[in-house]
This record gives sequence, C-alpha cells and structure tokens, in this order.
Amino acid sequence: MGEEIREEFELNEVEDTLHGSVGSRLSLFSKGFGFGKSKWESENNALKVPKGCHSGIVIHPNGRKYRMWVNTLFLWSIYSTFFAPLEFGFFRGLPEQLQQLECAQLIFLVDVILQFFVAYRDAHTYRMVYDRKCITLRYLKGSFALDILGCFPWDVIYKMTGRMEIVRYFMWIRLYRARKIVKFFQKMEKDIRINYLFTRIVKLITVELYCTHTAACIFYYLATTIPPAQEGYTWIGSLSLGDYKYINFREIDFMRRYITSLYFSIVTMATVGYGDIHAVNMREMVFIMIYISFDMILSAYLIGNMTALIVKGSQTERFRDKMTDLIKYMNRNQLGKEIRAQIKSHLRLQYESSYAKNSMLEDIPIAVRSKVSQTLYMDVVQKVPLFKGCTEEFLNQLVRYNLQVKFWSSFLFFFFLIYRLLKVRSMQVIKLNEEFFVPGEVILEQGHVVDQIYIVCHGFLEEVFIAKMGLEEQITELVPYNVFGDVAVLCNIPQPYTVRVSEVCQLLRIDKQSLNSILQLYFKDSRQILSNLLKGKETDLRIKQLESDITYLIAKQERELILAVNNAAYHGDLHHLKGLINAGADPNKTDYDGRTALHVAACKGYEEIVKFLIQRGASVNCITLEIRHCWKL
Repeated sequence: MGEEIREEFELNEVEDTLHGSVGSRLSLFSKGFGFGKSKWESENNALKVPKGCHSGIVIHPNGRKYRMWVNTLFLWSIYSTFFAPLEFGFFRGLPEQLQQLECAQLIFLVDVILQFFVAYRDAHTYRMVYDRKCITLRYLKGSFALDILGCFPWDVIYKMTGRMEIVRYFMWIRLYRARKIVKFFQKMEKDIRINYLFTRIVKLITVELYCTHTAACIFYYLATTIPPAQEGYTWIGSLSLGDYKYINFREIDFMRRYITSLYFSIVTMATVGYGDIHAVNMREMVFIMIYISFDMILSAYLIGNMTALIVKGSQTERFRDKMTDLIKYMNRNQLGKEIRAQIKSHLRLQYESSYAKNSMLEDIPIAVRSKVSQTLYMDVVQKVPLFKGCTEEFLNQLVRYNLQVKFWSSFLFFFFLIYRLLKVRSMQVIKLNEEFFVPGEVILEQGHVVDQIYIVCHGFLEEVFIAKMGLEEQITELVPYNVFGDVAVLCNIPQPYTVRVSEVCQLLRIDKQSLNSILQLYFKDSRQILSNLLKGKETDLRIKQLESDITYLIAKQERELILAVNNAAYHGDLHHLKGLINAGADPNKTDYDGRTALHVAACKGYEEIVKFLIQRGASVNCITLEIRHCWKL
C-alpha cells in the first residue's frame, strides 16, 4: 500500500484554483475574469492580487510561502504555549539570561499583521473570500483581541508597575496560541502519508504532557505564594525524599524544582497515591480536588480516543481509508493527474462540507422532513427567475420530500401480482439535492443528454460554447439564483452549452423525472415556466432559435389539457375535472372539433358537471343549436 500511494501528495484545503481539463484550465487562465491573466498567479506564490481587492495585497492561505510561515509559527507556538505556564509559576520576572526570549513576541506580532491580509474560506458557502474589508472585519471580531494581548511584553510591564501580581495573570492569554498546535495535528491526521494511529497517539501524549506540565507549574506557584518564613506549610517546603530535605526550596536549582513538581503532578493525575508528596495547606487541597476532577474528564477523553482508534469510528479515519482506497484504484487504472486532482478535491470537499448528509433525516417523519426542506430551500427557489409567477403550491411541492413506491416487475405476467405484494420497496426521495463543486469541474457538457436542472445557490459558473475547432466562447456567467440545464430538460434537446465551475459553488439539483411529475399536476405553472424560459433567453441568439420549439411545447400542453378536460367531462368524472380546473385549465378552450367541456357535458346530460362549469366561468353563449338539441334529448 505504501508503494501505491508514494506518488500522492497530502490533500490540503480545497483550493479555489483551477482543476479540470487542459482546455478548461487554459481557457480560464486566458480570460482571467477580465484581467488577461488568471485570477490567481502560480499557487506557489503566497501574495496574490485577486479581483475585487482594489489593488490590495491578499495572501492565499494555500500559498507555499505562507505555509512555510505557518509551519515556522507552529514551532514558536509550542515554545510559547509551554513556556507561559513555566514563566508564570517559576519566574517572578525573567532573569537577564532569559530576557531575549521575549523577542519571540515580535514573531506573533508579525502574524497578527499578516492575518489582516490572509483570505479565508466562508463556512457556509465554502468559497474563498478575498475582500480586504471582509477579512479585516472577520479577524477583528474573532481572535484579534486575544492575539494582540498575547503579544504584550507582560514581564516588562510587570517590572514597570512595581511587580503587581495581577499583571502576571495576563500571561495565560498566550495559551490561546495552542489552537495553532491543534490545527497542525488536524492537518497531520488528514495526511494519508502519515500513519493515523501514530499521529493520534502523539497527539494524546502531547495533551497529557501539557496538562501535567501546566499543573506542575501551578503546584509550584502555590508554594511560592507562601512567605519564606512559613514555607514549611507548603507541599515542597515540607518535602523530604530520603536524606534530602527541600529547605529554602527557592534556592534549589531550577531543574530539581521542576522535576519534583512534574513528579507530583503526574503521580496525582495517575492517582497512584504513594503519599510521599501531598498537600499541606488549604489552597493546595482545593487545587488538588479540582485537578483530580479535571483528570476524570481527561482520562475519559484519552480512553475514548483510544477506543475510537481501535474500532475506527472517527469521521477523519473513515475519510483516510476512503481516500487510500481511491488512490489505489486510480493507480491501478493509471488515471491521469488532472482527473486525480478533480476526484480528490471533490472527495475532500464532501468531507469538509459534509453536505451529503440527507441520510441523517431518514429516521424523522416525512412531514417533518418536508418542513426542513422547505425551510432550507424555499427562499432560494422563490428567487429563481424560471419559477417567477408560479403558485405557492407548486413551489412547495418542488422543495418538499416525496414518498415514492417502486415495484419490481417480472417478464411473466403470472408473477406480476406476487412481485407487487412481496417486492414492494419504498424509499424517501428529496426532489432538491444539494451539491458542491470545486473550480474547473464541468457539470454539463455541450451536446449531451441532460436529466437534471441546477439552481445556483452560491458561487459562480460560466456557460461556454465550444466550436468545431475546439475554440471556446463564453456565453454568460451564472450567478446565484440562475438556472442551467433548463433548456435541455424542458425542450427535450441536447445540452446547448458546456457549464463549468469558476469558483467553489453550491447547487440545488432537480431531477427531470421529479420535475415532470410535478408539472403534470400543475398545468398553469408549467405554462408559466415555459413562458419564463422564453423570456429569459430572448437575449441569446442561439437559444432564440428555439423559440418555435418552446412555443410548440406551450401549444402542445394546451391541447393536451383541453383534451383532458373534455375527456373528464365526457366520462362524467367530476372529481378529475375539478382537479384540472383548479390546476389552471380554462373551461372555455375548445378542442380540435370546436367543442368545449360544456358542450360535451351538456350532450352527455351530466347536470352536475354543467353546473360546475358554469360556476367556474364557462360561457353558455357558445352552445350551438346542435348542442341544444342534444341537451333536449
């Protein structure tokens, strides 16, 4: 397995760069969204000047130089996170030989400045945000205050303020930098080249060592708060190990004091209970009680993580296993680098966004799931131009869950009823499916048969016309609330354009079968959608050529609806007739023979249907002499 994934690189954040076919990448690079160059320069460069930044410098988080800076900052974060408790507990003012360590705060100050220029990925849309104003506001509302306070030289301030003890407590703010260590371990866990078990064990050992290290520093700090004359009333001042007594412990060398404190902390955490070191005063007893209570939670965390490693229950490990199997499959079939990048990027996007979570609602009743679906998607669907003017009932049907029943069929009619009774399979289907796509992916290809309509929720796409010589011509840019695939699905023609992703986008997919089943119930909305389709494509010369096809579809639906109404009137099916009229059918429309539903009902002698049609606005003046004669009969 190691040989098969040797060539693969670590799968970092899903980059908002271009992964696709050679033609797609060259086309996007050449256009560059209006700049003549690509939106981003080479991904090896950390400093970028993207569109919409108003000539400001923006740092891409996946740039090579910025990643080198992050790795350097990680090492300094380890130092700062471990040294802050040590400085608080063992030093009341750093000695001269350690004064230079305070210069490390300048590194974190530089990082604070850089954070105002680092682009970030929006947590909702999963798109990269390059706007300097948004970046600045996000950082100011986030960790800016704690980051800048952590850069203050608290040791110098402590000495300048007359050694006020309260000032030293601000050193604990620097522990906030531990989040950089956490992010590093999260990144290592996702790296399929590194053994996951090894990474997790190192992480758990680090957590345990850091907790015991911090507790050791606090133990010693509690002892130093007692005046030297009463140091015998502290755990270390009263300590005697063999013939060695810790009298005047402040004068003992640093390493002996630290190792003794660390020994006390580890023994207490492990609840061994040797009794050689124990609490003496009330404050030490209170802290040990709190410490042991915290140790119960920490032990549960460590045991739970080790159990998860054995049973492989974490989402990250399942992602790693899936990625490893996928890489083995791609290597075995010798897939190209471009398709590899697309597959891995899409899988990573699935893992990070967790958008394929419709199965989470399987145990919830369908009525509740319908409300959830309406809450999530109704606002988006209402703003789609294609559905402008449609009824509320139609839109509700479009976004709600549906219960479909599928029957297994047999070649022999004799077994048909048995299969209907024994092989019935029900499954809950959601008409709107949420999907994410990374830049460069081609969603619909020109000339292919399309079975889906897509609604753009977030992100940007482009429609491209590909000529015979392979030349590409950009037709339009798709923005939120635009629709594509509608012409091919509604007109039953091949896809006229290629649709390609420009930025990470979130789409809602509607299957053709589900849409047609709804349109058959809502005739008025079906005509409205075709009218909106015709209006929306008026500016497109190529689509305008389909005007006759769309007009034909509208006329065909009208004829089918008239025939359905007259057929219901002919058979006396009042219930079906009411459904057709309520769906938008016009009772005054005539069929190919010039007959209306009122003609047919009057001729057949269905008095209730006649009354219903008159109540619904059917014109009685259209009854001819032949129909009056038939009515008398």
